[in-house]
Amino acid sequence: MATTPPEEPPPPPPQPQPQPNPPAGAAKPGLRKPVFTKVDQLKPGTNGHTLTVKVLESNPVSSQLRHARIAECVVGDETGTIVFTARNDQVDLLKTGATVILRNAKIDMFKGSMRLAVDKWGRVEVTEPADFTVKEDNNLSMIEYELVNHRHT
Repeated sequence: MATTPPEEPPPPPPQPQPQPNPPAGAAKPGLRKPVFTKVDQLKPGTNGHTLTVKVLESNPVSSQLRHARIAECVVGDETGTIVFTARNDQVDLLKTGATVILRNAKIDMFKGSMRLAVDKWGRVEVTEPADFTVKEDNNLSMIEYELVNHRHT
């Protein structure tokens, strides 16, 4: 009975070629640079937004929940404004005049209008003061959306 020679191990996978040095100021390799959304691009039922906004006002809301602190904040950028619902520790970060980065923000609907929110999957970071002027005459939370149920017959 003839014995077959042992199989050779498969060749190692090809190594990725080193990329030429990126230009100065480019994102570090391995870090995905988030795509920043502008306020006027927000639509009902969307999420995963990263925005840099200025806080124009912050109004504490009395909450039915004992341990929850909530504030309705008007935030905006050079394209428009929207109401951001700050919860608990976020209330301390969204002070009037602050510039914040909202990461993985989502749109909630409240009485037919859009509200921006960051839940446990997102982050609120205070950042350097932004150099844009907020466009205050385009408040997306003032637009009423009608809930349309699509029924299949």
